[in-house]
Amino acid sequence: MTVAILAASRPPHGAKEPDGDRLYVDVAALLAGGLPDPPSPQLLRRLDGYALFYAEKVNVVFGDPECGKTMIALAACVEALKDGHRVTILDVDHNGAREIVSRLVTLGAKADHLRDPERFRLHEPEDADELHAVIASMRRWRPAVAVVDSLGEVIPMLGMSSNSPDDYSAAHRSVLSAMADSGAAVIAIDHLPKSDGARAHGQTGTVAKRRAINGVSLRVTLAEPFIPGRGGAARLTIHKDRPGGLRANSPAGGKYQPAGLFVMTTRADGTTTWHVTAPDGADEPATHDTAPAYDVSALNTLDPEPTSIRDVKTRLRWGTTRASAASAAWQAQGDS
Repeated sequence: MTVAILAASRPPHGAKEPDGDRLYVDVAALLAGGLPDPPSPQLLRRLDGYALFYAEKVNVVFGDPECGKTMIALAACVEALKDGHRVTILDVDHNGAREIVSRLVTLGAKADHLRDPERFRLHEPEDADELHAVIASMRRWRPAVAVVDSLGEVIPMLGMSSNSPDDYSAAHRSVLSAMADSGAAVIAIDHLPKSDGARAHGQTGTVAKRRAINGVSLRVTLAEPFIPGRGGAARLTIHKDRPGGLRANSPAGGKYQPAGLFVMTTRADGTTTWHVTAPDGADEPATHDTAPAYDVSALNTLDPEPTSIRDVKTRLRWGTTRASAASAAWQAQGDS
């Protein structure tokens, strides 16, 4: 199911005084045209057709190191490129162009798209002046997706404090909101604090981070380590969804609803596939006699279908226990 990234409906411009300054929203005009439907996520589609990230809004993925958050953001870039949209990445962490491009190619990005500066741009700003220049350029270029890796490096680059609500709000407006206002689905990558008490509340730094998000904030938790040549999996839970579109299409699950499971699988021929499962309560860790939903999903992607446990072990490079449990669950799924 292909969902185009569309511009979100905007309220009419406010009425103006004789000097031309906008002083208030023209609510009468808004009501006369009919209230628009609440926006729905349009980027990084799950297997059920619903997506995770909002266009023209600031979205955040956060979690511990090596939990898969950057891979998830890059997968969203690959999806957008395949759908014909412009993509930009701000590598404020200086992970390196070689590593980022390599990951994009692994996730399925076409080399022709990545080498075309009218389709893809990778920035490595060194200081505040370069960062502001990049933002000004992006407002003219108008990408559909803008990944910022990572949020924790943007604030000090601007000479501000990550623990100051006022500093963070100013940085958010000048960087993240500026790109969202130009039409981008902004995906900012952030981290969890180290202390157990603070981790329960989400991202590092000031609570202004959470307050400023006008899209979705997803916590990423490692389900299976991401290992080159073998794949991995990560769970996504909703910590904030201001528009409410993702919550409406995800099962209720306590304070933090499950949003899906990001799964990467590497086949025997070296090719990598990925997908996001729809949460249904089944994507929990495996017990001794069951298989997690992401393993069953990996078998569903095999073409031709697996013919034996040995076939699964060979093509997915799994051990006997994992391949046996997944094969049994996959077979039971087909029999139901």
